Amino acid sequence: RWVECHHPGTAAPFELDSYEQAKNWSEMIKEVVQQRRMPPWEADPRFGKFKNDLRMNQDEIDTLVAWIDDGAPYGEAKELPQLKKFVDGWTIDEPDAIFKMPEEFTVKANGVVKYQYFVTQTNFKEPKWIQASEARPGNRSAVHHIIVYVREKGSKRMSALPAIAGFAPGEEPMVFPKGTGYRIPAGAELVWQVHYTPTGKIETDRCDVGLIFCEEKPERAVEMNLAINRDFVIPAKAKNKRVVARRTIKKDVELISLMPHMHLRGKSFKYVAKYPNKPSEILLSVPNYDFNWQHRYRLAAPKFIPAGTVIECTAYYDNSQENPANPKPDQSVRWGDQTFEEMMIGFFSYVSAKSKN
Repeated sequence: RWVECHHPGTAAPFELDSYEQAKNWSEMIKEVVQQRRMPPWEADPRFGKFKNDLRMNQDEIDTLVAWIDDGAPYGEAKELPQLKKFVDGWTIDEPDAIFKMPEEFTVKANGVVKYQYFVTQTNFKEPKWIQASEARPGNRSAVHHIIVYVREKGSKRMSALPAIAGFAPGEEPMVFPKGTGYRIPAGAELVWQVHYTPTGKIETDRCDVGLIFCEEKPERAVEMNLAINRDFVIPAKAKNKRVVARRTIKKDVELISLMPHMHLRGKSFKYVAKYPNKPSEILLSVPNYDFNWQHRYRLAAPKFIPAGTVIECTAYYDNSQENPANPKPDQSVRWGDQTFEEMMIGFFSYVSAKSKN
């Protein structure tokens, strides 16, 4: 599970795709594993089961620590598992199609850079169904996040569009369950939203996105939705500001993923399903939200959500000096694009529920 992130071309600060590398980093590995800082996973295990759960159980931790304490012996070569091969730094399998931003962008050395938007033609002659996608920066030091939207050819819209891929600190690729997929229409255009952060020197970047197509037309189409609250103020020095967003589900669906999003003052985030005909249920609780790990929590199995259910998202923010990531504890904070401002979004995706007939 470590090599998924720790291989060439990824955001991890070092590689762990050989015995020598693992041994060289073994003392640090021991520390972060025992402290449960790595692998990164912020969800409360009492609520929900997730396919991409990164946690190590205690037996796994004890086995790893014992190996390190024993001097990290090489062991029997014949018992080595086959190492997964990654293609050109992709985390997903080799993409069926790769698209780039239409041109390189130059990031100024200092100051604030507004979100940048670019458009790339797909030139698809027929609709395509996406099984997985991954967005990658060309220059990781200058790119905070990427969102790749899709729009009909000829449209002029640059926002409020469905997203087919994203990159942010710690964000994982989009991967949809077998038998489902996201439809991209023929002739569609990709709209790139890229957030750049100056590094103190002039940088250049050109992002790309890789798409894996469904082998055949899927049974059900993936749909994206969100609960969002833009109308909030987090007072200066507030330690536990509560913000709520809700979205009503209009039809029977099967939930497949959840992804909370806040910025540096984000403290905790919870999704609750308020059903029309039975008690409410916690779908996901992230008690220690970490802006550096923007997880997309993929449910182990699709979860039935009946029409009329309210998805309620509750976020708490720490705008005090006790939050070491807080850039300006003496100032109140509102919604804004930049990292030093705040957001409150509960993304989720689903497919239409199968007929009960």
